[in-house]
Amino acid sequence: MYKSKLLKGSIIFLLVLSLGVLIYPGINKVEKNKEFEKANVKFKDFYKNALEENGIVGSTFMFIHNNQILAKEFYGLANIEHNRKIDENTIYHWASITKTFTGIAIMQLRDRGLLKLDDPIIKYIPELREVYNHYGDISEITIRHLMSHSAGFRGATWPWKNKPWHPHEPLHWEQLVAMFPYTEVKFEPGSKWSYSNLGIVFLGRVIELLTTDDWEVYIDKNIFKPLEMYQSYFDTTPYHLIKYKCQSYFLKNGKLTPANPDINTGITVSNGGLKAPFPDFVKYLNFLMGKPEKQEIYDQILKRSSLEEMFQPQIEIKNYDKEFRGAGRKDAMGLTFFIEDNYGMHFVAHSGGQNAFVTHFYLNPDTRTAYIVGFNTLASGKNQNTRVLDREIKEYLFENISPLFNLQR
Repeated sequence: MYKSKLLKGSIIFLLVLSLGVLIYPGINKVEKNKEFEKANVKFKDFYKNALEENGIVGSTFMFIHNNQILAKEFYGLANIEHNRKIDENTIYHWASITKTFTGIAIMQLRDRGLLKLDDPIIKYIPELREVYNHYGDISEITIRHLMSHSAGFRGATWPWKNKPWHPHEPLHWEQLVAMFPYTEVKFEPGSKWSYSNLGIVFLGRVIELLTTDDWEVYIDKNIFKPLEMYQSYFDTTPYHLIKYKCQSYFLKNGKLTPANPDINTGITVSNGGLKAPFPDFVKYLNFLMGKPEKQEIYDQILKRSSLEEMFQPQIEIKNYDKEFRGAGRKDAMGLTFFIEDNYGMHFVAHSGGQNAFVTHFYLNPDTRTAYIVGFNTLASGKNQNTRVLDREIKEYLFENISPLFNLQR
């Protein structure tokens, strides 16, 4: 009898204990959601006020946790002339964030045995032997150097300042090749970081040579389609999506000027030609974050270990963004992804800026949180400045929102 009562008591205790284990995480989750909701109300005010102060015509913001959109904001107009508001379908130009897609494509080819990251770039682009390299043989520059912006090539695609009559970017590969004899390696490859659009264009060329697909076709088949990014495209807008395309604007000295409505990035498309609405970009972020129920599909695009390899530091970035250092900040370059340690947290990121669009994403792999923001206005004055605004939004989120999801809390 005593043993029977003891057994029953033990079972009841275990049930209560189990129930407690089930209940309390739920309560904690609710509490954390309430904390986020309160913090997000304050962020909304900050975000909208900052946009107004900086003269931004239109902007979109989304915050993601565990593959779920916890907050989204749509501000202003996608097109002033047509009085069209920013909404969920609005298509932004993502500019240099395109580079990360090129990086993923290179890793796909690496995993299929078609190249090695430490292969010399001239193995695939022998025309580069025409480039002047004061620091050694051009064969010392590798694919890895290009992916980490440490190859020594200039930043811009054109070697001179743009004139009003110049094409926005070179339209044909032959134009770049013609400039090789007038191009130089600016520092010893691998010795430091220096952002280079030109180097990423070379990677796009490698993808085309090895796959015999146009770069845009390859990305569409091997990244967009499996991720169901069906509203994403490059350069000129398809007719059926024109009604969703965002117009961009330059703002200088209080004067607002419309930018080119549909630029052609030409041969530099692998460096900056992506256009997409925010819901499509969330699908890309979910891929970068990982999602258990979709991991089999994600691994067919690029296995998780290869993706995380891209998030590993390749070279330190010194004295980057001096005005916004945060707390204990350290910057590094991965394989086409930026890496930032700040406020005791770890982030993978990339920004974009072209034709008066400014975009940015930050992903914290440890807390499975991310945010993305886009602006259709490039304000470049002292008191109204989109790039400063972008950094101020980041600082606000890092200080007030990101810590709410810290696993150590």
